Amino acid sequence: MIERAVFDEAAGTLCISFRQTGKYLYHDVPSTVFDDLCKAASAGRFFNEQIKGRFAHRRDPERRRFGPTDETPSGLPEHPID
Repeated sequence: MIERAVFDEAAGTLCISFRQTGKYLYHDVPSTVFDDLCKAASAGRFFNEQIKGRFAHRRDPERRRFGPTDETPSGLPEHPID
């Protein structure tokens, strides 16, 4: 389940925090994809259909053994996912 999404428009990097598995960084993501994710009725469905498998990604190196931190990189728009 998606907990939070943060987008760095200058770098085209989307950081998605998953409740169970931590943070992942998706690269070369257009800002429209982030906008659409924020507006989606189901963030999980949108992720599976429009993001997963479409963009290069990696686990956030800041992820800790006992789960993701609540810190958000300063200056980046954040969108909590309900």
